[in-house]
Amino acid sequence: MPQRRTVTSRSQEPRRRFAEEVRELRERSGASLRQLAEQLGWDWSTLGKLETGHTLGSPEVAQALDRHYATPGLLLALWELAVGDPTQFKEQYRRYMLLEAEALSLWHFAVSILPGLLQADGYAREVLAAGGTKGEELAQQVEAQVGRRALLVGEDAPPFRTILSEAVLRTPLRDAKAWGEQLEHLAEVAERPNITLQVLPLAAGLHGLVGTAVMFMRLLNGQTVAYTETAYRGELVEENREVERLQRAYDSMRDMALSPAESRKFIGQMLEEAPCDPST
Repeated sequence: MPQRRTVTSRSQEPRRRFAEEVRELRERSGASLRQLAEQLGWDWSTLGKLETGHTLGSPEVAQALDRHYATPGLLLALWELAVGDPTQFKEQYRRYMLLEAEALSLWHFAVSILPGLLQADGYAREVLAAGGTKGEELAQQVEAQVGRRALLVGEDAPPFRTILSEAVLRTPLRDAKAWGEQLEHLAEVAERPNITLQVLPLAAGLHGLVGTAVMFMRLLNGQTVAYTETAYRGELVEENREVERLQRAYDSMRDMALSPAESRKFIGQMLEEAPCDPST
């Protein structure tokens, strides 16, 4: 981890301190803004605005930079201080992001929306816009969401299993081109050796996780924790008995899902059925 410097009085203001840390970590790594942008897959101008303090970005940006520089939690904590309003960032979600980045393996169920780790640019943009995000903040959050995909890339990427309710794939984007790109992205990631993708048919009927999306994370100490999401709230679940209950529901549902090979065929059929982009 890069050597920490003595904090001067100039760095006591939270927003400035965050910008200084982001800039110094990059400079110590020897990378230019453009080189860092290429490594992370983001726009270099956005990273430049973080370093000058013109923008704070989102917690996902701070998390991704922490992961890149091997400074777990440092930039995320500074981001939270810089935001200043604790209602902007719930402690449970902060802990969830840290655990996700450190997990040895991940497995997930999507009830209505694709997990952020599998979202293509256009999908992330439409989902965030539907939630009311606008303008520059929308662009920043899209980049942050897309940046999370890096967790599943590379030799050290953890195994990731996702079960997608058929409803997720039957709910297209308004932008036909973006929807086609999302389906193509799913078809591509389903072929990666560290990713297992399954589809749960609607015909499977009711199950123990109906209405609830969940991410399970196996940690370095062998413990498994879960993060559940509904339309209104997210909750980090760490109590063993509750995690076990969710795990049993997940295992039962996995038994009803299509096999990975059948699921790849299903996505291929969805691609064939996808509406054409009228601009092409």
